[in-house]
Amino acid sequence: MLNILVVEDDRNTRKLMEVILSNHGFNHFSASNGLDALDILDNHLIDLIILDIMMPKMNGYELTKLLRENNIDIPILMVTAKQLLEDKKKGFIVGTDDYMTKPVDEEEMILRIKALLRRAKIVTEHQLVIGKVILDYDSLSVICDDDKQMLPQKEFYLLYKLLSYPDKIFTRLQLMDEIWGMDSETNDNTVNVHINRLRKRFENYREFEIVTVRGLGYKGVRKNEN
Repeated sequence: MLNILVVEDDRNTRKLMEVILSNHGFNHFSASNGLDALDILDNHLIDLIILDIMMPKMNGYELTKLLRENNIDIPILMVTAKQLLEDKKKGFIVGTDDYMTKPVDEEEMILRIKALLRRAKIVTEHQLVIGKVILDYDSLSVICDDDKQMLPQKEFYLLYKLLSYPDKIFTRLQLMDEIWGMDSETNDNTVNVHINRLRKRFENYREFEIVTVRGLGYKGVRKNEN
């Protein structure tokens, strides 16, 4: 069971989050400020932190900055009443991974938690698992049962990117900048060619597909992860 640390000084909000997490199968620890949170982190394996900003002793910004300065990369979801853009910017600058404003929508919070946990697992293991399919980042390979395909670097990075963020639409420009680099002389057609090659390679795979979103770009769709 995954462990989530709730750092929130308001008792009622803290209890509500504990109930929500329990209902969705997460184990939880709680702290009312950053200093108490550090004690818990010293003694327990925590998979994700839900963090308020305005707290006594050590606030959310200070705790996040301290963790990142010490190379602790536990995913952090800031949940706060502070709604100004400058507050959000400050949160991301000190190192938060995501940001929500109160009052919190339960379904949205759980979806964000699951997305952060999924991305953290991908980064740690350098693997993406979709049903029977394994994308191995270190070997640039896609494995399904006895079938193993070694991909050219750019093709693999493109597929890995799209499937790491299922249903997220990426424009051709975004993909070109990230996969080929901003200084590359590639054009839209390069992305199209690589997408077509990937579709041809994996046309018989039922676990995923690359979908063209007309006028926008592409998205990866996971069809079967059971």
